[in-house]
Amino acid sequence: MPKKILRGIVVSDKPNKTITVMVERKYSHPLLKKVVKVRKKYNAHDENNKFKTGDKVSIIESKPFSKNKKFQVMETSN
Repeated sequence: MPKKILRGIVVSDKPNKTITVMVERKYSHPLLKKVVKVRKKYNAHDENNKFKTGDKVSIIESKPFSKNKKFQVMETSN
């Protein structure tokens, strides 16, 4: 099974070697036929602490680094 790749914006870089990324997705509600916007936050591993709040990044699924940290930063997306 392929690894998930998500794109989002860094909303926090306070913890050491960790960033919090907000990923936004849109889908059509099955009953209401309305476009719904859903936001979810993911913790991602940032080895060199090089990403700051407001950066657009891509994260990829990886082995668990801790209880909540199961993604790793791939690169900066434009």
